[in-house]
Amino acid sequence: MKKMTLLCLMWLTAQAVFAQMSKEKQIAEWERAKVYTLEYLDAMPEDGYAFKPTPEIRSFAEQMDHIADANYAFAAAASGKKSPMEGSAEKMADQSKAAVKKVVLASYDFTIDAIKAMADADFDKDIKLFGMDMKAGTALEKSFEHQTHHRGQTTVYIRMKGIAPPKEKLF
Repeated sequence: MKKMTLLCLMWLTAQAVFAQMSKEKQIAEWERAKVYTLEYLDAMPEDGYAFKPTPEIRSFAEQMDHIADANYAFAAAASGKKSPMEGSAEKMADQSKAAVKKVVLASYDFTIDAIKAMADADFDKDIKLFGMDMKAGTALEKSFEHQTHHRGQTTVYIRMKGIAPPKEKLF
């Protein structure tokens, strides 16, 4: 129980710290996350993009596409900018390494550009995301958490292909 309480406190602290970050710091964190995700995209060989550790879960490409879809959705809702993504990356016919890499990196660029265009007051605006009311800044926090979660899941995919995943990039 003590471990669970400690983990909950650590998570809440991390969320509070992210919410209090300056816009410039959030941009820097998203730029770091983009570079880190690129290392994952590059680490997986072309034939690993269709790889699924088990039949009922997403392939490596679908995990990365899911990150892209969410990045676009969260950033568009938070910023009010129209997403340039038409349809879903997960449903793209071309799931090659080049196509997935392109859409994922573009989603990070869209998110970073959306944050850059926001005024400080915009982070406190009320928005609706996936049917829920929240602040724009909260949507960006959840987006950052989401992309981290799914990128982390792909570590297993890379290891199962016999490849060492990229080293952790905390800073």
